[in-house]
Amino acid sequence: RLESKSNTILKLLDQSQNNWEQVFFSLVLKNFGSKINADSFLSIAQNLNFSVFQKTREDVMQLEAIFYGLVGFLDDDFTDVYYINLKKEYQFLEQKFAIVSEGVLKPDFFKLRPANFPTIRLSQMANLYAAHQNLFSKIIEAKNLEELYLIFEVSASSYWDTHFTFGKESKRSKKILTKKFIDLLIINSVLPIKFYYAKHIGKTIDDEIIKIISKIKREENSIINNFNKLGLKVSNALESQSILQLYNDYCTKNKCLQCAIGNKLLKENS
Repeated sequence: RLESKSNTILKLLDQSQNNWEQVFFSLVLKNFGSKINADSFLSIAQNLNFSVFQKTREDVMQLEAIFYGLVGFLDDDFTDVYYINLKKEYQFLEQKFAIVSEGVLKPDFFKLRPANFPTIRLSQMANLYAAHQNLFSKIIEAKNLEELYLIFEVSASSYWDTHFTFGKESKRSKKILTKKFIDLLIINSVLPIKFYYAKHIGKTIDDEIIKIISKIKREENSIINNFNKLGLKVSNALESQSILQLYNDYCTKNKCLQCAIGNKLLKENS
């Protein structure tokens, strides 16, 4: 499964001329968008000159302004001070760095829980990068799950404590990255890039990756739940990832005869 996920990293490396920091930025931004907004968030990374991102990454307000401006969230006329400041900041940065939003896909709110709204996720992403310089290096150097959890211990900016969308107040709640969401980021962003980077420099870190993913709780989705109903106990993310790979590569393609498990089941039934 890690090998198949490496194909995405390989494409990003080609596009970035082997800039690993840029590749990780693109990959983690994509996964901040989850399934519904993955393409939209990735389009931000693909349309934003990475040198502009590097020059603004230490300033949360500037990063948020760029993210929100590129996806069109700053095209309205809300009167919140935070919104007005973001809009002014984006107009300044847009001119200074010749930022172009053409080609950036607008994120969707439909079918999303408020905690997963793109407004929240983009602010959390900005705060993650403002908190950690050389994030890619920190990810590569982290040797266990506890170290990775510490890196992703961030929240959205204070405005979002009382908002989910611009201009509309909500009950106060700090918008931290939940452990469940961090687990998904580790599974889909961190471990694939750690695996591929180690392979690139001629190292083997298979045991380290197995140890990390074995400590992560299993994913909860319809595929895993259906396997569970059939009596297959899935205890961690290592096993749930294995099942997802099996399901996608064999079950959905009716390749039962090419699957060791399918073959055994068919022989037993016959």
